[in-house]
Amino acid sequence: MKKIIAIALVLVMALALCACGAKEAPVENKYNTITPGKLTVATSPDFAPYEFYSIGEDGSYTLAGFDIALAQYIADYLGLELEVIPMDFDGTLTELAAKNVDLSLAGYSPDPSRMDKMDFSDLYYMGGQSFCCTQSTKDKFPDLASANKPEYSIGAQNASIQWDLAMEHTPDADCIALQKVTDIIAELIAGTLDGAFIETAVAENYAVNYPELCVALEVPYDQEGSAVGVSKGNEALLAGVNEAIAAALSDGSMDKFVAEANELATGNILEGLVDEK
Repeated sequence: MKKIIAIALVLVMALALCACGAKEAPVENKYNTITPGKLTVATSPDFAPYEFYSIGEDGSYTLAGFDIALAQYIADYLGLELEVIPMDFDGTLTELAAKNVDLSLAGYSPDPSRMDKMDFSDLYYMGGQSFCCTQSTKDKFPDLASANKPEYSIGAQNASIQWDLAMEHTPDADCIALQKVTDIIAELIAGTLDGAFIETAVAENYAVNYPELCVALEVPYDQEGSAVGVSKGNEALLAGVNEAIAAALSDGSMDKFVAEANELATGNILEGLVDEK
């Protein structure tokens, strides 16, 4: 009997040693992400309610917005760990084009001119584009043509759809590209800019916090709506993202994300990179 027990113990120990010495099984990478098991996402946190920092009572910063909530939903849906990398808006374009990130969520409109650098998901949010000024100057701009004059300074975010719209609708004005939407708002309020092209949901959010801001005119744009930028040629990831978006729209999660982001964006927030504060 003792001999049987001893043999059994030897077998258990041998199996344990084999288990300890075995290599871990490689993580399956069915979505061809940069890092197996992880979803790397670029964002530009100066675009409330899409993405921004919420400031807690203790002064801590939390990345928030409905793009961030959707990024987490997509990662969970695909069974991946989420890593969000904040950067300037034009950085999100270059990093995704260079395939240094898997996705970018930064309030992208599916602009055909960017199709050689990235693939676009299905639309997850229907937004629009607006021309903004101040309440005190809105009578100067009854239509977009009235803003197209050399004496007016018109702002838009660098490398954005809004910059393209400024070039299209106000080419004769003094068009100024700024790095962050927060800079545009500050210069509008200060009177340095006469007008600006801003995404509608973002402009409306700023108008809540800055009553002197006027969302004056709707700007026509064929590619209305927001899509996720996906690393070019990654068909497996694109299909997975589209499945996740469809699920978020059908189960009501996207509506919840937008409502929560809009409410949070009216509180104590920071727009821009934290290390720039």
